[in-house]
Amino acid sequence: MTRVRVTAPRASARTAVRGTPRALESREAAQDSEVGQVFVRSLIRSQLRLALVVAGGFLLILAAFPLTLVVVPGLADTRVAGIPFGWLLLGAGIYPVIGLSAWLYVRTAARNEARYRDLAGEQ
Repeated sequence: MTRVRVTAPRASARTAVRGTPRALESREAAQDSEVGQVFVRSLIRSQLRLALVVAGGFLLILAAFPLTLVVVPGLADTRVAGIPFGWLLLGAGIYPVIGLSAWLYVRTAARNEARYRDLAGEQ
């Protein structure tokens, strides 16, 4: 067997970054200006707010799952295919909630970042 070493010129590393070099320079210049710093702080605040809202909503739903077993009479004694309903609810019912929370977070975070890029690109 022959070993082959594959290398690329260092100049191509810059093109791998999203956007053209001119757009990157304008974004960096926007971050250096006073208005750009306001945009960056706004992005950070909106991402933090989003993380707290999604995490809080997830925790509320997570806490509501066991409460349904207490509030609804007879639900804790119900069995589905020989498995207690509470186990199914906590074991399999939480995964769609995790997926929905993750999807919501990623979609909204991408929207926040796109808004920032639009604002920073106009500078």
